[in-house]
Amino acid sequence: MSHSADNPLRVAVLISGGGTTLRNLIEKIATDKLWIKIALVVASTEKAKGQQYAIDGDIPISVVDWKSFDSTDAFSEAVFGGCRAAGVDLVVMGGFLKHVLIPADFENRVINIHPSLIPAFCGEGFYGARVHQAALDYGVKLSGCTIHLVDNHYDNGPVVAQQSVPVLADDDADALAARVFAAECELYPQVLQWFAEGRVTIDGRKVAVR
Repeated sequence: MSHSADNPLRVAVLISGGGTTLRNLIEKIATDKLWIKIALVVASTEKAKGQQYAIDGDIPISVVDWKSFDSTDAFSEAVFGGCRAAGVDLVVMGGFLKHVLIPADFENRVINIHPSLIPAFCGEGFYGARVHQAALDYGVKLSGCTIHLVDNHYDNGPVVAQQSVPVLADDDADALAARVFAAECELYPQVLQWFAEGRVTIDGRKVAVR
């Protein structure tokens, strides 16, 4: 189904920390070039500072504190139960650091952005500065970001899009992270616009944009 500026794609954004991805999406929506409506922000902890962006944007917030649940199943059901209640079309992970299990009705409807070119430097334990330091330690000449569909394993779902950035000789983890994040800020909204326009097709692990 395709959407428009007047009939935007409804999304939930999942956060665990500062909410920089959420802030970027809110800014892009304000330009009228991104046909999505953030119907819900889900925070995995009350300490997630990114909630302030939702408050400022008058976006509903659901705090689903992972520490309150005794299993991943129960935590996941609480997360996606809120998404169902909000009537979202797509779930967007924006720095969401907790593992969830994807229910059948959300298969191929959850996307994540990872700060490397998957399958390099990904999987359990690879997040934040750890990813960039691993890239530097390995000596790669290119890094970047990957947007992928989410399944029940870390950074394993089908790749939707990737953007590369150079790794420079004098980079430290912070410098590389800043360059990758700049790419993320352009690629994530672009991919969400593709979804809003109904241009994304999924066939197993093969994702195409029409």
